[in-house]
Amino acid sequence: MYQNKECKCIEGNEKNVMAFPPQHQNRQPGFEYVMKPVPVSECGRQYGKLKNKVALITGGDSGIGRAVAYDFVKEGASVVIVYYDEKRDAMETAERIEQLGGKCLLLCGDLKDPCFVEYCIDKTIERFGKLDVLVNNHAMQFVQRNILDISHEQLEFIFRNNVFSFFYLIQYALPHMQKGGSIINTTSVTAYEGNKDLIDYSATKGAIVALTRSLSLSLAEKGIRVNGVAPGPIWTPLIPASFSAEEVATFGKKTSHVPMNRAGQPCEVSPCYVFLASDDASYMTGQVLHPNGGTIVGS
Repeated sequence: MYQNKECKCIEGNEKNVMAFPPQHQNRQPGFEYVMKPVPVSECGRQYGKLKNKVALITGGDSGIGRAVAYDFVKEGASVVIVYYDEKRDAMETAERIEQLGGKCLLLCGDLKDPCFVEYCIDKTIERFGKLDVLVNNHAMQFVQRNILDISHEQLEFIFRNNVFSFFYLIQYALPHMQKGGSIINTTSVTAYEGNKDLIDYSATKGAIVALTRSLSLSLAEKGIRVNGVAPGPIWTPLIPASFSAEEVATFGKKTSHVPMNRAGQPCEVSPCYVFLASDDASYMTGQVLHPNGGTIVGS
C-alpha cells in the first residue's frame, strides 16, 4: 500500500542535510520503492491552476515525474503516466493519484520505439479526448570515467532514450495540442556545468536545451509554449541506479558543488513544472528554470 510521505520540513538548508545511506541498484533507471529514504514527492501547498487540463508525463512513476504528477493532479489536471518497467512504483503512484481524487492512465513501454510513442498519444486521446501539457521527463545515465570507455552501443542507446524519444513524443503529440498548450522538457545542470563521469548523458541534456529553444521559436505563432527545467542533484531512483553505494552516501554534498550543500527532493522541483504548465507562465517560452541548490549557471 502507498504511504503518504509528506515533506515535514521545507525551510532553508535544514530540510535534507543528512547524507544518504550507502546503496546501489544494479539496473536502470532504478526502483523508488527500495530506496532509503524514499524520495519526498509531496509538500503542503495550495492548488488549483490546471483545472480540466490533460497532461502526459514520461517517467511519471517515480522521482521528479511522480512529484510532477501529484502536483498536476492537485492542480486539477488528469494525467497519463508513461513508464518503462517499474510496475510497483507506477502502481503506487496511481494509487496515490486516486486517493487525491485524480484521474490517471498508466502506460508501460519503451519510448525509444516510435510505435509505442504513437500508441501512448493515441491512448491519451482515446481516454481523455485531448492533450494540453506534454512533460518529457524520462532519462537514463551510465557512469563512465573516460570517454574511451563509452561504447558505440551505449552512446546510441543514451541518445535514443534521452533525445530521440523526446522528438517522437513531440511529433506525435503536436497534432493534438491547441493554442495555450505547453511542452516542458527535463534537462539538467550537467548541460551547463558538464560532468566528467557522465559525458554522453550531459551531451543529451545539452541537446535538450537546444531542442527547447529551437522548438519554442517554431511553435510561438501557434501559441504553444516550450520550456525546460534543469534540476541539480535530486534524490531519485536514477541516483542509486547510477552510482556506487559510497558515492550515494555523499550525493549532493562532496560529489557536487552545491551551495546549499545537500541534494534536493522531487517536491522541490515539481512546482517549476506547475508554473510552466499554467497560465502563470503565459509570457514564457524558450526558457529553462534551474532548481539546483544555488549553482550559478548560464541561462
